[in-house]
Amino acid sequence: MNALFFLSSGLVFSFEKATLATKLILFFLLGVSSISWTVLLIKLKQIQSAKKQSRKFLRKLKASTKWLALFLSREAFPGSPHHAVYVTGCKELMNIYPGTKPIAEGYPEKALLKIKISEKSLKLIQSAIEREIGNQILLLEDQMILLATAASGAPFIGLLGTVWGVMDAFGDLALSGKATLATMAPGVSGSLLSTVMGLIVAIPALFGYNFIVATLKELTIDLENFGTEVLSEIEKRFVMAESD
Repeated sequence: MNALFFLSSGLVFSFEKATLATKLILFFLLGVSSISWTVLLIKLKQIQSAKKQSRKFLRKLKASTKWLALFLSREAFPGSPHHAVYVTGCKELMNIYPGTKPIAEGYPEKALLKIKISEKSLKLIQSAIEREIGNQILLLEDQMILLATAASGAPFIGLLGTVWGVMDAFGDLALSGKATLATMAPGVSGSLLSTVMGLIVAIPALFGYNFIVATLKELTIDLENFGTEVLSEIEKRFVMAESD
């Protein structure tokens, strides 16, 4: 309790002795901290929801006796990148098959089992799946640049405030003509607070960024593997052998 009191009182003292420029930088860093924490929490919630919905979707897909059943039922799995890739593959299968009705009208399962496409058409489905995988990864990586900027830029902004504050402190010292620790220490103390604030902003942003990047890397590999599985299922069920 006493340690917390001395720490808080020290921070208040340093802030009071900081120059106007240092205080402006401190408020700027506070804004950066608010943005980075907001982005961090939003991304963590988004990724957690995506993984949860994907697990739910994959369980139902595995339990289904008919591979296209989930597509035909139009059951929603909001935020699931795996479901988005699956739906894209199925839609592209419908679109390239000649004589099919609009997807909105639905397809009877027996009719779908009779669909046969060429290996050339399969490449169109592959391209669509790869594009959708890329879109889903971009969606998950959205706003990550803000975390990276906060992690890398905040310490330098804090250092700028410290250097500026120390420069002002030495200027005031020269004007006063009294080179004593008592006259110089308050200004330097206020200046160092800027560096402390910069590190306080950067460290959580850096840890959060690294954790999210590692999670997204794992999710990307899993999504690419699933895209390959979708393509394999389509090839196994609906591709006819090319005639020489």
